[in-house]
Amino acid sequence: MSFGLTKQVALAAPKIFQLNSRLGEQAVVKLLVAVLRAFVDSLRVKDKPDATDLMELAETLAQTYTHDSIKDIMLALKEARTSGHNFFQALDISTVFAIIIRYFEAKAHYLEQRHLDRKANGASQQATDVKLLGDAAPRMLENVAQQIDDDHPNAAALREKLSITNAKARRGLITPQQAQQQRAEVRKATQRKARPDWKANPEAQRLIDQRHAAENRQLMDQYRPPSQ
Repeated sequence: MSFGLTKQVALAAPKIFQLNSRLGEQAVVKLLVAVLRAFVDSLRVKDKPDATDLMELAETLAQTYTHDSIKDIMLALKEARTSGHNFFQALDISTVFAIIIRYFEAKAHYLEQRHLDRKANGASQQATDVKLLGDAAPRMLENVAQQIDDDHPNAAALREKLSITNAKARRGLITPQQAQQQRAEVRKATQRKARPDWKANPEAQRLIDQRHAAENRQLMDQYRPPSQ
């Protein structure tokens, strides 16, 4: 009955209160009696509990460990039998109950340590995630800052200026500091202030855009990589 039984298997097994709902309380007590009887019969001791004692102990276990599994009790008895526990040629109900109590005390300690380990690992992973986010945040903010609204009057010209700056930086024609300065100038140009005293009419804006586009094309041609 206890072949292949481990802590993990016992933890995953249905709890006694669940079995009570599924099988009935009497059936659960009978299962516990069978487990206890198998344990008692496996020991070579002269004095052993009788059927009445086992029934009483089974009822006590069913009422005490409602949120643990029958396999927990099986594992407790298995560990006592295989660990070389000395029963001094006699076995009574109090001895069996003491074995089970020690098992559940050890189980509580095991679960507490597992919780602390998971909590520590979770905190470590969270710290790593925060560090990665902190490393990426400046780049993310830089990308956001370089975004240009479509309704900006000089959106196309400013985007071309950024493209030229990035092209120069990739080819090593300007230093990173110069590239940063030029990007800052573009960001500054995107910050529009209300000017109720003047606003270019559509024709004037078209001429401004044409002039800027011509200047940018000239710069792009100047710094375009030679064709292979």
